[in-house]
Amino acid sequence: MSVETTTAAPHIHAPKIELFDTRTMTNTDPKGFRRTVDEYRREEFGLYLAREVVDHHRFRYLESWLLPDHGIRLSRWTWWPGQEADYDFYLDVAEITRSPEDPAHWHTRDCYLDILVRTGRGVEVLDSDELIAAVRADLLPVDSAERAMTAAHQAVSGIAAHGYDVTAWLQSTGVTVTWREPTASSDR
Repeated sequence: MSVETTTAAPHIHAPKIELFDTRTMTNTDPKGFRRTVDEYRREEFGLYLAREVVDHHRFRYLESWLLPDHGIRLSRWTWWPGQEADYDFYLDVAEITRSPEDPAHWHTRDCYLDILVRTGRGVEVLDSDELIAAVRADLLPVDSAERAMTAAHQAVSGIAAHGYDVTAWLQSTGVTVTWREPTASSDR
């Protein structure tokens, strides 16, 4: 008796692009929704943002660091009670640029690969199939895919070499990220 197995094809979509406007204190998400940002903080190595997440069933608050030299967006969320995830940090592999015409504008183009970090326990790369499908569909240039793979490998290797601690890895590269103090879900 043979058992037939099928693998679902990945959902193919154009790279997700976001705009971060430090002058107007807004973040325009990939669907075009303009969100108010509570805090932007510029450092030599990147841009920090903190904002509420509107109408999401799992998380209510987002903090992210855009780290262009590492090719990643490092995020953590405040979860709704009972919706907590089993990871501490989420890394989007992305191309991150500042507008030459207006330095208040930062842009990200998501390069499909994502990395989950479970501090002290492990790291997991997601969506390699989406990256390959996007290259095959000419939605992402090969050189962008190569940079994404390099960024993901460097992040995974660095995080693993530092005991699965993303903060320790970044500090070893001269990047010190800070976060808002954790609060109870009802405090936001």
